[in-house]
Amino acid sequence: MSEAEGHDEQRAKLVELTKDARIAFLTTRDEHGHLVGRPMARQDVDLDADLWFITERDSRKVAHIAADPKVGVTLGTSDSWVSLSGVASVVDDNEKLHELWNQFTDAWLPEGPDSPNAVLIHVRADQAEYWSPPVGGRVATLVSLIKSKVTGQRYDGGDNQVVTDL
Repeated sequence: MSEAEGHDEQRAKLVELTKDARIAFLTTRDEHGHLVGRPMARQDVDLDADLWFITERDSRKVAHIAADPKVGVTLGTSDSWVSLSGVASVVDDNEKLHELWNQFTDAWLPEGPDSPNAVLIHVRADQAEYWSPPVGGRVATLVSLIKSKVTGQRYDGGDNQVVTDL
């Protein structure tokens, strides 16, 4: 397998691990340089592992991104975890906003996608790290834990990879 094929395979696994994670934790830096994290409903993950969020134009996170676009995003499911770092941008794209809008979004922005305060955040991931269970899911994880306890060897909990140059 070539290096490019291996990279494409890792990227595909990253997208696979994140596609079912509906809530992400978006971390920005405030005006004092402090890290500020908040849960966000993830709207879309494309094949490059880029993420899309819908938010309010006048929110603190938008001000943070304008001042420092470097962000972190963490996603998790019942058996896998992904940590992404990248660059965020605030995007005014009414067509994309309508495409991503859903009933859940109405709870936060009841004025709908045509509200002048509705805006997109696009996170272009440049690096990610993921942890996923061994092939076989929970049963394989349990077997690995028991094996570790019995043999006294460190737990080998599945796949952990760093993916760069996303």
